[in-house]
Amino acid sequence: MIILGHRIPMAASLLVWAVAWEVVGRLHLSFLLPPLSSVLVTMVEIVPTHTFLAALWITAYAFFGGLLIAIAVGVPLGLLIGQSVIADRIFLPWVNLFLAAPLTALVPVIMVLFGLGQTTIVLTVVLFAIWIIVLDTRAGVQSVAPSLVEMAWSFGASRWIIFRRIYFWSALPEILAGVRVGVLRAVKGVIIGQLLVTIIGFGALFQTYSSGFMMEEFWAALLVLLTCAFIFDEGLGWLQRRVAYYASSRN
Repeated sequence: MIILGHRIPMAASLLVWAVAWEVVGRLHLSFLLPPLSSVLVTMVEIVPTHTFLAALWITAYAFFGGLLIAIAVGVPLGLLIGQSVIADRIFLPWVNLFLAAPLTALVPVIMVLFGLGQTTIVLTVVLFAIWIIVLDTRAGVQSVAPSLVEMAWSFGASRWIIFRRIYFWSALPEILAGVRVGVLRAVKGVIIGQLLVTIIGFGALFQTYSSGFMMEEFWAALLVLLTCAFIFDEGLGWLQRRVAYYASSRN
């Protein structure tokens, strides 16, 4: 973003929203939106507490566990259906169905199958994150130039080498794009799981703060969650830009 000849980082727009939040909070238009300065002071106070750190650990365990499973299953599945017509016809309708479905309504089904515990929350994260990873990986594989694969066959490369050396690396920009979106969906999944399945972690904090009208604490916990999601998103975005040159090798 360029203003008056000066390049301004896109993150600078956050300062505008921060000022607007502070002004609206100072006007006391609603007790639901306290001033940002009060929220930041409260955040500094509650983050070092045992209750908050325990909730953060429980949430991080479910988040990373579900996200790693989604990546470990979604990337190979996307690579498979991207290069196999049969696999594509078998799995793609289900991937599109779950991607468009209201996944929150499926959480009770997981609860019935796996009970009320961390396993169900981890699977909820998987349910939210995996489908976009599969779909973006498939799109990356299908963008690979057939001439690359034909050249590899002509030099006697095995199917596994072609799969590992050509399809994976050529599709890496799209894979990272899918993981990037999957991270944001995983954040949504872990909070929904902790609110619907078992009231633990950040779900318990949000319920406690909202039911007690502790709005500074509520917004402080939410800001911590959003900050973590923003850091992950920007980190993956940086990594995606670093490997974007692999896309040129497909043509």
